[in-house]
Amino acid sequence: MIDDPDVLLRTLIGVLALAAVATSVLWVFGVPHRFASLYAVARGALQLAIVSVVLTGVITNGAWVGVVLLVMFSVGTWTAARRVGSGVRVLAIVAGAMLLGIGVALAVIFVTGAVAATPRYALALGGMVIGNAMTVAGLAGRRFHEFVVDRWLEVEGWLALGATMRQATAEHARLAVHAAMIPPIDQTKTTGLVTLPGAFVGAIFGGLSPLEAGRFQVVVLAAIMAAGSITAVCVAVGLGRVAGQQPVVPG
Repeated sequence: MIDDPDVLLRTLIGVLALAAVATSVLWVFGVPHRFASLYAVARGALQLAIVSVVLTGVITNGAWVGVVLLVMFSVGTWTAARRVGSGVRVLAIVAGAMLLGIGVALAVIFVTGAVAATPRYALALGGMVIGNAMTVAGLAGRRFHEFVVDRWLEVEGWLALGATMRQATAEHARLAVHAAMIPPIDQTKTTGLVTLPGAFVGAIFGGLSPLEAGRFQVVVLAAIMAAGSITAVCVAVGLGRVAGQQPVVPG
């Protein structure tokens, strides 16, 4: 049981040991920010503890689930935008791209009836889609800037010929979208062979049959792909429109 002190103690020991292993490996290899993994685990554990307590009382309330999803989206947008650059314009591009991608994916799911439109499912699906859209947005933005920086002379050549910044960076945007979509594509292609996703395992532990859990996971993967595709394209295109000089890749 989760409230068993022995179980909680063993969990704490196991998590601390794993975090120590990660930190030690990075330390020995001389990687910068070697304590980042330890900080991430500690912060994630604290956030999950708080969220678990909060969700216990709101998971069946549509209004409160909407508030939780809004908080998730806001934090996800801010996190992704920080990876892409600074400024209100970058934040607006990332927020708009994620909102469109997530909105389309969830709308298709609930309109078609692939998953029942209940607060519980909205929270579960929304959280997973938001998290993956955040990752794709950050990757697309960073890769776009990296491609433009690496091939800036080519961009300047197109600009000298009268092309707009969007036209001059169109190929870079396509390459950035392709790079950003590699993780979700690989995840989808190897599901069931290399990994058992959390949604699938959680559904089985929650009492669903493996077939029903598999059906739910397929919906999740398709939503992630749809939201990610829209998000990545909108981020790359948006950055291409507003870029006015050689970008600086955030550290």
